[in-house]
Amino acid sequence: MILNQNPEQVARDHIDKQLTACGWIIQSKTRINLHEGVGVAVREYQTDVGPADYVLFVEGKPVGVIEAKREDEGFRLTVHEDQAEEYASAKLKYLNNDPLPFVYVSTGKVTSFTDFCDPKPRGRAVFCFHRPETLRGWLKKPKSLRASLLDLTILPTEGLRDCQINAITNLEQSFRNNKPRSLIQMATGSGKTFTAITFIYRLLKYTQTKKILFLVDTKNLGEQAEQEFMSFLPNDDNRKFTELYGVHRLKSKHIPDDNQVYISTIQRLYAVLKGQDLEESAEEENPNEKWQPREVPPVEYNEKLPIEYFDFIVIDECHRSIYNLWMQVLDYFDAFQVGLTATPDARTIAYFRQNMVSEYSHEMAVADGVNVGYDVYLIETKVTRQGATLWKGEYVEHRERLSRKKRLELQDEDENYSSQQLDKDIVNPNQIRKVIATFKEHLPVMFPDRYDKKGEFEVPKTLIFAKTDSHADDIIQTVREVFNEENRFCKKVTYKASEDPKSVLAQFRNDYHPRIAVTVDMIATGTDVKPLECLLFMRDVKSRNYFEQMKGRGTRVINFDDLKKVSPSARLTKDHFVIVDAIGVTRSLKTDSRPLEKKPGIALKDLLGAVAVGARDEDLFTSLANRLTRLDKQITEKEKNLFAEKAGGLTLAQVVKNLLNAFNPDTVEAIEQQVRVEQAGEAPAVTEAAINQQLDQLRNEAARVFTGELNEYIENVRKAHEQKIDLLNPDEVLNVGWEKDNAAKAQETIMSFEKWIEGHRDEIVALQLFYDQPYRRRELTFAMVKDLVETLLADKPTLAPLRVWQAYSQLESVSGQPKNELVALVALIRRVAGIDDVLTPYDRTVDRNFQQWLFRKQAGTLKFTKEQMDWLYMLRDQITTSVHVDTDDLDYTPFDAKGGRGRMWQLFGEDMEMIINELNEASAA
Repeated sequence: MILNQNPEQVARDHIDKQLTACGWIIQSKTRINLHEGVGVAVREYQTDVGPADYVLFVEGKPVGVIEAKREDEGFRLTVHEDQAEEYASAKLKYLNNDPLPFVYVSTGKVTSFTDFCDPKPRGRAVFCFHRPETLRGWLKKPKSLRASLLDLTILPTEGLRDCQINAITNLEQSFRNNKPRSLIQMATGSGKTFTAITFIYRLLKYTQTKKILFLVDTKNLGEQAEQEFMSFLPNDDNRKFTELYGVHRLKSKHIPDDNQVYISTIQRLYAVLKGQDLEESAEEENPNEKWQPREVPPVEYNEKLPIEYFDFIVIDECHRSIYNLWMQVLDYFDAFQVGLTATPDARTIAYFRQNMVSEYSHEMAVADGVNVGYDVYLIETKVTRQGATLWKGEYVEHRERLSRKKRLELQDEDENYSSQQLDKDIVNPNQIRKVIATFKEHLPVMFPDRYDKKGEFEVPKTLIFAKTDSHADDIIQTVREVFNEENRFCKKVTYKASEDPKSVLAQFRNDYHPRIAVTVDMIATGTDVKPLECLLFMRDVKSRNYFEQMKGRGTRVINFDDLKKVSPSARLTKDHFVIVDAIGVTRSLKTDSRPLEKKPGIALKDLLGAVAVGARDEDLFTSLANRLTRLDKQITEKEKNLFAEKAGGLTLAQVVKNLLNAFNPDTVEAIEQQVRVEQAGEAPAVTEAAINQQLDQLRNEAARVFTGELNEYIENVRKAHEQKIDLLNPDEVLNVGWEKDNAAKAQETIMSFEKWIEGHRDEIVALQLFYDQPYRRRELTFAMVKDLVETLLADKPTLAPLRVWQAYSQLESVSGQPKNELVALVALIRRVAGIDDVLTPYDRTVDRNFQQWLFRKQAGTLKFTKEQMDWLYMLRDQITTSVHVDTDDLDYTPFDAKGGRGRMWQLFGEDMEMIINELNEASAA
């Protein structure tokens, strides 16, 4: 930069630099050559209202103006919009032009852009200028993107849930109103991704939208989104989405230009903008829960990915992806932003400017039958609550974290440990075993219907949340031992598991085994395991949002047939899930903050991860160098040699030196001086760019060594320190059982059900029969009950008969479970109508009444033959499952195999009709 420049000249230097980067050729008004390139920016071009700071020409034709302002005017660019528009509306010297459509006001640091092709032209902040090829393309379109949004047709609603219709309808209205940011809040399991693909499809089909970015924060979420795009079938076309539009998931810094939808992690996009490669391992974890720099390394313009590359950005799990380091990735693009989340907090809502177009909570989703609710079962043990003491004079086992080698050492002083130290510094196997054994013992209480035909209990699909990988391994060994099961019964599903995580996850989702999966973090969020019916928390969670996401793993609805494929003993459809709280997670204080903000004592793992995803902050390099210096003093010579082997021959000390050297003031100054000598006579902007390139190269070289393999080694070698194993303190259960709140929920469910029955008893024939004379109950048919169930579920999904049944079972003694939803409803109505004093499974009621009827019939001279008794039992069983039997049923299974209607007539003669009527009446008594 030239010394003694005034602020206006400084601003123009910055603007020139940006224009050049964006592909514009800058010319003075005295040396104009409009054919030198596609885009030419002419300084001080004369108009009939005075000279415009810059007039933009594309292919020789004027298309826009730039009004340049000094940097300290950045806070009030709107004041200068009229002046810029005046130049755009003026006649250019020598030309009889129409008003120019593209108007910029810029300080070189802050830029505002207005497109006067829009229906209501409105200035918006942009990172820098648009490329000339882009403006050329816009001018060739019949209307601007924002004008085309008014063409969105009425949404076809076939195949969409009400919550999805509401979200898309409101979102599209937000687009029409030119709202730059919109937030969709939809409960986990309610179809956020399907909703997003639906409006993406409509944008591509009906508007001038060309490219859309679907942004995630983990590779796993990106792969899931890719699969959903591939399987999406629009409701107005018989071709799949990927047959109509190109979908590409970014796996390198190369971005093919021939697609319409791009899927990327935010950390990969950041690396692309920085011109860096990124290992796939850096995409496996949510980066926002890791290291965050004190000062954000700025994103710079990338000509391969200009600011206008995407028209829309859809941000999945946006409550995790819009802060700190990553916000600038979103701010870089001149695009509409749509956030998707189940759990927004105040910051998320603020970022999207309070424009929440859809609010669909978990409670609403449960009420609509889109999700299932949950009950809480508590397990509290003494060691979990209080910790324990390792006593002086006792031999205590020490175990290396990684190798698991053990040794004994005499405890030289009393050592109290707290519950917070459990499974980190100190492991108490008795505590883990007591929790797991108590869990096993009480599973039949939580899931009383899960006995197979042999009378053996089948463990429902269960996910255990562990604190660390080491803790997870201890849990797995204990589960297999306590349940007396083989390896495949319980598996680890974390990003570090030795077995392919995807295959274990697929098995957990689709196969009988594993019955129990243990995770540290991989499937805490964003993973769909619909058959999951139980969550066991053995780790606490302080973040309210993260806890909601973890609970969301159990809320998924699954149809009965699909549930039985993986849990064959299931006799009821999944209508709730159970949270087993063995750590106090449902009671601990939760905050809206998540591990996003920088805190003292950042984990080494997070510092390494930050370097791997392309962060190049001085604070980061210094912190990492300090940690590695400490590590150099702690590890053995053999471990140092192994480090050098994995670091391409560099020792730990050399790696530390390179990190510190990358921001060493003397090194930086030497590079600056050398470049200025080499670039003597060049424009200041060119010189600055060359200096930054050299510094970036220096820092990238220092960071290059931190590959996934080396990072894993560094993280593991420091973990080789020992844990103490407390085998001395047994554990005991202090409290176990349903959370008290569950009883209140159950009572509320029962009262709602009773109110619904009472409110409809006079208008639904099936209900009238229950409240009429007893003999009329024989008129109740299968079709009537089926219609009643459908009416109830359509009106009140939360009052599903099996759900109401479970509510009763929590408040009164209920022995047995209903065979299906229809007979469950019959038994529930009998209870509400006062026919039965206690809730009784209908098969038991029918069997009791059948025995009484049989006793009365055979009290005299009539004695049924064995074949007649077989037929009577078949009739009883038909009533048990279908409420009613009539002569037409005799032509179908199971009666047809025994001769059907004809055979029964042969056995009972003219009494056949009477027998059937009497059984219907007696069974319903």
